[in-house]
Amino acid sequence: MSITLAEVANFVGCEVIGDGSTKLTGVAGIKEAREGELTFVSNPGYEKYVADTSASAVVVSRSYAAGSHNCSTSLLVADDPYDAFARAMVLFAPEGDVVSEGVHPSAVVAQSATLGERVRIGANVVVMNDVTIGDGAAIHAGSFLGTSAVLGQDVTIYPNVTIRNRCVLGDRVVVHSGTVIGSDGFGFALSARSHTKVPQIGNVVIEDDVEIGTNVCVDRATLGSTRICRGSKIDNLVQVAHNVVIGEGSIVVAQAGISGSTRIGKGVILAGQAGIVGHIEIGDGAMVAAQAGVTKSVPSGERVSGYPARKHSAAKRLYAFVEHLPKLVEKVRGLESRISQLESVSERGGAAGTAGGGRTEDGRECPDEEI
Repeated sequence: MSITLAEVANFVGCEVIGDGSTKLTGVAGIKEAREGELTFVSNPGYEKYVADTSASAVVVSRSYAAGSHNCSTSLLVADDPYDAFARAMVLFAPEGDVVSEGVHPSAVVAQSATLGERVRIGANVVVMNDVTIGDGAAIHAGSFLGTSAVLGQDVTIYPNVTIRNRCVLGDRVVVHSGTVIGSDGFGFALSARSHTKVPQIGNVVIEDDVEIGTNVCVDRATLGSTRICRGSKIDNLVQVAHNVVIGEGSIVVAQAGISGSTRIGKGVILAGQAGIVGHIEIGDGAMVAAQAGVTKSVPSGERVSGYPARKHSAAKRLYAFVEHLPKLVEKVRGLESRISQLESVSERGGAAGTAGGGRTEDGRECPDEEI
């Protein structure tokens, strides 16, 4: 496809500097871009490449556009170049997997299920009793919707997703392959003789515009709801335990694990492999670094790292100290050796003085009894 720079600018709400009639056929990184492609610069460290890029147009910041630079390439000026470029990519993205409108002949759909308009249900999908599917939803091959599950409008469920009974998904939710929503929470009453399973009778509620990656597990609540609030994004291989609440606009990165009944605030970032214990709170806007182990609540806006997680500034000092530990150990061992030698010399000196007697006033040695 071909689209003009002016049309792209109109679509993403940017200002054009240069030739708005420039034809664009694709997108690429600034080092790889060729003629006919759109690229972007959001990191000031990459602005030096703008003058030499082969791209036909570059999305840049207002500060770059206002400065003096040697650039003959057409520019799209945006408040947030990365966001503008991401939205422009939609115009050039190849079409992904498509489910034909209607119900595939191999799908099993209960008579009591309610399907909205323009619903797409792929091969071997199973839709159980009393399921509700909103307008424009697409359910890809091999997925399972449990009894009384509710899906909102324009939901996309990719192949082999399991959504268990009574779980609720809002509008425009996207769930990628292999994810299980509404599996039983890990709840057992422990005793010396046996571990009694606690029935998990709650559900999962996923609000509008949430996207969930591949092979994510979101457990149903013991009572009430496990909830992922509006606009949050969850990466692949994340564990969300029972009764967890993830606030609006939060990001949870791959292999993070959130234990039961923890509350994650709005706009929180949990980086890769972060581990969160149960029954604590992560405040609004907090950031948890990769592989951090959070053992207590984190205040709003705080940045934590390490294990146990502590303020990132304090953790960095500890990391720096750890780097010096080998030299410190060598130094301590050297000091211990010197102290041992001094103690040995002192002991020998004292013993020699006792056995050898002393000296007379004229300097000659004499036995102890003559002193």
